[in-house]
Amino acid sequence: MGTRKKVHAFVRVRPTDDFAHEMIRYGDDKRSIDIHLKKDIRRGVVNNQQTDWSFKLDGVLHDASQDLVYETVAKDVVSQALDGYNGTIMCYGQTGAGKTYTMMGATENYKHRGILPRAVQQVFRMIEERPTHAITVRVSYLEIYNESLFDLLSTLPYVGPSVTPMTIVENPQGVFIKGLSVHLTSQEEDAFSLLFEGETNRIIASHTMNKNSSRSHCIFTIYIEAHSRTLSEEKYITSKINLVDLAGSERLGKSGSKGQVLKEATYINKSLSFLEQAIIALGDQKRDHIPFRQCKLTHALKDSLGGNCNMVLVTNIYGEAAQLEETLSSLRFASRMKLVTTEPAINEKYDAERMVKNLEKELALLKQELAIHDSLTNRTFVTYDPMDEIQIAEINSQVRRYLEGTLDEIDIISLRQIKEVFNQFRVVLSQQEQEVESTLRRKYTLIDRNDFAAISAIQKAGLVDVDGHLVGEPEGQNFGLGVAPFSTKPGKKAKSKKTFKEPLSSLARKEGASSPVNGKDLDYVSTSKTQLVPSSKDGDVKDMLSRDRETSSIEPLPSDSPKEELRPIRPDTPPSKPVAFEEFKNEQGSEINRIFKENKSILNERRKRASETTQHINAIKREIDVTKEALNFQKSLREKQGKYENKGLMIIDEEEFLLILKLKDLKKQYRSEYQDLRDLRAEIQYCQHLVDQCRHRLLMEFDIWYNESFVIPEDMQMALKPGGSIRPGMVPVNRIVSLGEDDQDKFSQLQQRVLPEGPDSISFYNAKVKIEQKHNYLKTMMGLQQAHRK
Repeated sequence: MGTRKKVHAFVRVRPTDDFAHEMIRYGDDKRSIDIHLKKDIRRGVVNNQQTDWSFKLDGVLHDASQDLVYETVAKDVVSQALDGYNGTIMCYGQTGAGKTYTMMGATENYKHRGILPRAVQQVFRMIEERPTHAITVRVSYLEIYNESLFDLLSTLPYVGPSVTPMTIVENPQGVFIKGLSVHLTSQEEDAFSLLFEGETNRIIASHTMNKNSSRSHCIFTIYIEAHSRTLSEEKYITSKINLVDLAGSERLGKSGSKGQVLKEATYINKSLSFLEQAIIALGDQKRDHIPFRQCKLTHALKDSLGGNCNMVLVTNIYGEAAQLEETLSSLRFASRMKLVTTEPAINEKYDAERMVKNLEKELALLKQELAIHDSLTNRTFVTYDPMDEIQIAEINSQVRRYLEGTLDEIDIISLRQIKEVFNQFRVVLSQQEQEVESTLRRKYTLIDRNDFAAISAIQKAGLVDVDGHLVGEPEGQNFGLGVAPFSTKPGKKAKSKKTFKEPLSSLARKEGASSPVNGKDLDYVSTSKTQLVPSSKDGDVKDMLSRDRETSSIEPLPSDSPKEELRPIRPDTPPSKPVAFEEFKNEQGSEINRIFKENKSILNERRKRASETTQHINAIKREIDVTKEALNFQKSLREKQGKYENKGLMIIDEEEFLLILKLKDLKKQYRSEYQDLRDLRAEIQYCQHLVDQCRHRLLMEFDIWYNESFVIPEDMQMALKPGGSIRPGMVPVNRIVSLGEDDQDKFSQLQQRVLPEGPDSISFYNAKVKIEQKHNYLKTMMGLQQAHRK
């Protein structure tokens, strides 16, 4: 466990021309701040009003640059995060005191960036300095607005809005937000893009205290996971950095808030009050219960407030006399925060895959040690590797001979051999049980005594006498025990052939599900139904499919419309895509739609043939099983009657010979049908490829037609006419509807002006330009949609 340490608290004073020098003084060590108020003479001679306060902090940042603030506050926290320590940096203070500027800075200027973008940059700079570790970085951006959780990165196209609201969940590993999207960032520019995307989604408002006041609490989290590139190293470290920008603690009277802004201020003050209560409880060593669940803010920061992390508080204050009351309140909060202790510790985890590999390597070494020990004690025949099939078969033979009595005892060699002997005893016992059951099923129809429905059915069929005894099937002049086959009527003799045909057919029905074709092969056939096509035997079908493939290639289809054809009148409101798609299939896309339908019909026909062939194969396999059972029965009868030989040749009867010929023909037919099925599967796969290609082509042509017919503005139609400078499909829609100043030119000018002063700023400005391009495009599209509605 780590050692306990106090939370670091710093104060940053907002620069002002009207600084209250008589009331606010700093200590010589730049770690203390004194507040002095003049007594109110209107209270009379006896006046117990407190006029002096002194606050001891970790640093006072007055007229400090963004570089100095980051070096003092955040650099060590971020550096230790790469070593496995969690970190939290929080900005607190009244509205307009500079919290957001301290945390985010001015995103328009690289030099004035705040703690958050600098922390992102430091993380990736330190990753480059650690080539011995594979480090992954992920980020998330959470907003707490009016006691509701929002994902500021949900506007990304691959995230989308969540159906279920986000919730705060606790588990043994800590607190996390269920439903909050976490994004992998492989480079610095990607992280900046996510940061700027989230900043544009924040909720701000204007009032007398601040023109752009944050109306919500925001938590930007950087997740770090570092694996050693050494294959034998199974431990890895994880950490996270929480960068918290709190909303302003404002007095409603001074801000003049009304309406929605007043409601937001009420929620903000309530959550900040609960935060202060949690801080007071954490600072009191006698308190057992900490009220983290009073609000979403304290619940989400449960791990950070007095938890397993390095925590730093930056308190932003005004230096003006008019704001002295709020300044005192912020300084009191900072002094209470210094009483809170945390217990930072390295977050180490174990890689299960690497751990298994290390254990396998250790196991191999131990086997080598055992081999050396056995060779010294003349036990060289002992092996510690898993037994192969030959050794298992030998043990099975020994067990069978031991049970038959031909082997007196089994020699014990090793513990592994003892376990295998017992295992083979179980195998032999199971095989014998199956043989007995199979013999009984061939001779009798077995019925469970507890199956009252089956017993009632055979009683109704007249297969049970008056005393309840089962009537046997007539066999010659005698009766055999057991239930007579249902096809045999009482009182009539049955032919001897029926004694095995009826049980075999019932056995085939019972065991059909376990046959190879019904089980494994049938599953394979069923899973192949999504593939298809042309048979090598059907030349005309192959030619048809080859023509379809040539026709459905990516080359554009010839247009039958005349060059001077008049364009149809454009509707004021674009039709819905389903309606437009039906029109496109009947007119402009009729040719490719016809090809698509033809390919799909061939695909369905091949699938139907494959299904019928599969059913036929299954029927042949069932007949093969029945024939095998009949042949085995004839062989057993011949063996009971004794073997007949003539000059060394085995003599068999005519019925057994016919069964052998039938089995041979069935197997030949089975192989032929299975080869046909394989050919059909290849055809299905090829046809499926053609259908997918035609479908993709049809949808692509429809998108181009729909955009050029209904989305492109009217003033661009002249350029798209036949013979114009722009051909259909040549210019993307987003470039046609957004033809403003080239953003790349602006970026080039920005690089020439800024890069000499900040050579590391290229990722920062790259991300900034991308976000601006995205929002310009969205604004243009919204304006276009509004124009269409009008």
